[in-house]
Amino acid sequence: MSDNVVHLHKNPDTTPEPTTNVTTLTVVPEPRRVPLWVRSGRAIRRAAAHERTRTVGRMTVRHTTYVLGGTRIVARRAWDGRTAARYERMLRAAEAAGNYEVAQEWEERGQRYREARHRRRMDLLTSPVDAAKGAGVGLGIGGLLLLGIALAVATKDASDVVTPLMAVVGLIRLLITIVQVTWGPLITVGPLLALLGLWEVGRRAQAAPYWALPDNVRSSEGEPITSSIVVKALRDLGVAPLSRAIKEMGDAGASMLGPIRIAGCGVEVDVTLPSGVSAIEVQQRRRKLAENLTRHEHEVFITIPKAARTVRLWVADSGALDEPIGPSPLVTDETMTADYGKGKAPWGQDLRGDAAALSLYQRHLLITGLSNEGKTVALRSLALWLALDKSVAFLMGDLKGVGDWAMFDGLARTLIQGPTDEHVIQVTEMVEGTVAEMNRRIQAPPGTQFPPLIVLVDEAQVAFMCPAKDEDKRPYGGSKANSRYFMAVRKIHNQGRAVNVLMWQGTQDPTNENLPKLVREGAHTRVSLALGTESQAPMALADKAVDGGAAPNLLRPGLDRGTLVVASDGIAIPAGQSSITVRTHYIPDDDAVALTDRAKALRDGVTTLHVIEQGEERDPLADIAAVVGDAPRVLTQTVLQRLAALNEDAYGRWSFGDLKRVLEDAGADPYKSDGRMVVGRDRVARALANRDAEGSASADG
Repeated sequence: MSDNVVHLHKNPDTTPEPTTNVTTLTVVPEPRRVPLWVRSGRAIRRAAAHERTRTVGRMTVRHTTYVLGGTRIVARRAWDGRTAARYERMLRAAEAAGNYEVAQEWEERGQRYREARHRRRMDLLTSPVDAAKGAGVGLGIGGLLLLGIALAVATKDASDVVTPLMAVVGLIRLLITIVQVTWGPLITVGPLLALLGLWEVGRRAQAAPYWALPDNVRSSEGEPITSSIVVKALRDLGVAPLSRAIKEMGDAGASMLGPIRIAGCGVEVDVTLPSGVSAIEVQQRRRKLAENLTRHEHEVFITIPKAARTVRLWVADSGALDEPIGPSPLVTDETMTADYGKGKAPWGQDLRGDAAALSLYQRHLLITGLSNEGKTVALRSLALWLALDKSVAFLMGDLKGVGDWAMFDGLARTLIQGPTDEHVIQVTEMVEGTVAEMNRRIQAPPGTQFPPLIVLVDEAQVAFMCPAKDEDKRPYGGSKANSRYFMAVRKIHNQGRAVNVLMWQGTQDPTNENLPKLVREGAHTRVSLALGTESQAPMALADKAVDGGAAPNLLRPGLDRGTLVVASDGIAIPAGQSSITVRTHYIPDDDAVALTDRAKALRDGVTTLHVIEQGEERDPLADIAAVVGDAPRVLTQTVLQRLAALNEDAYGRWSFGDLKRVLEDAGADPYKSDGRMVVGRDRVARALANRDAEGSASADG
């Protein structure tokens, strides 16, 4: 039948002829009907979107699965109690773990259990006869009759002979009556009580999907980490051999786990993997493991300890890593001092919440990461601590030039700030001057002790990428054998450590071009903040640390600012690991200024050079006055070092004899103070004044 309806009506606009009626046929389509199943689906979708519907649905699923889960738990307990299933599971778990001695022990226990069970079953065959003998039925009836006879003699009533026996019969009849009365309600209520008991068992075990649990249990903080949750997470990781081994072990999969330990703002557990499963397979599935543990990826860290076929999981409390750590002890403890040789810089906290301190003694340092992740602040906090040791001297080049290191003016001997090629040239000459100082120290008599000299270059990638060349066409940047900055850094890496000349560099977004391989490998302490790609992690930390689980590329840019991965023997790293993750203290600029003021107060006064000038006529006496600064007297050895840093070409090869000659000619002879030769500020200033006065008089004449 057609869905269309034909309507007949007369055309009002047509004048009919006398003999004929004209009729127009109009076909009007009937509205299309929506199928019932479509309307039902839309209704269900709208209902599912309602919060009340979702709440009722969760409650229904929750209580249903409580009963099912409780039934499963009770059945498993009953089965374990009546069979040797428990021993079989433990046996399979020990075999899967490769621990055959424990497997043999469980096999023996299971055999003893079977023998004891067999004896109990054999005893059941003779138990009715033994029970009858033990109860003494015939003797019991005879006893009742004897008691009745005694009662009849006492009462002189023969009917009392059967009174005890009838009392027992009456008691039995009463019990039967009670059972008959209560049997019906028990049949009705018993299943309900059993159902309620199963529900309670399931509720206590939280045997329901996590999304269906009540709000006070299901929170944004994630589930607490338990052995069963870790085993389930590993089972569902997608590693087939691991899943099969855990399924064969049953609940005994927890035997793979060591004790779950509280570790700072999270927990830590060692997992012994079954045979055929490698640690790298688990490491490669970090995100899925985190999701199985109801955590974000950055809240789960996987490292490889010393034990074979073992991974160490550290799982943070949900959201804990997003909370800031406390202020630096450098800021809170105004009495703190530093010791370059024996002390450690308070840098932050590890993931366990323990203080993370770094030794800087005779270690070249490299820190890298993406831009705006806290690299400069982390590097600066180390320099601020070390500045509290007055024996330490700094030569600094800031190739960003926005004032991050301005507070070291008056503390560092040299401070160059700026991003241009001219600044790169000055920084290169500063590093080359340090090489000359290093060579001078190396040539000193054996056993000579030298104060530490830290050469710090921030944004060093600017120097490596600099296209400028000198008069001899030697490039300042690059990584070739004639690249000036590269070769100077390499020389310090090769020999500087032995004479306390150290190279610290901060770089950004490392590549083979802006951070050459030989420079990377020359650093003893390698540090990385968040990186953009996995291929950058070995550049920052070396293959050993990355193979051991270090993954700075998994840190979240912008969210994990100040969190870094350290590979160094100068920091306490858990046994078996090759790196450690540290959340550094943030030291604001104002606090940094206060710290440098404290460091300046420890020193006699340092004149900071801002520009290193080359190829011009020098005034030795004026330069000596400049490097002496405001200090009343300065050791001659220190004056020589400062002159070399001021201008390597002019003073790099100076000896004590050269310095003495200039001072004696000017009438500012060096003298002994506390048994050591020094240069007096007042003598040099007086010699300069006299020379200027004589020069003026000559000009007037």
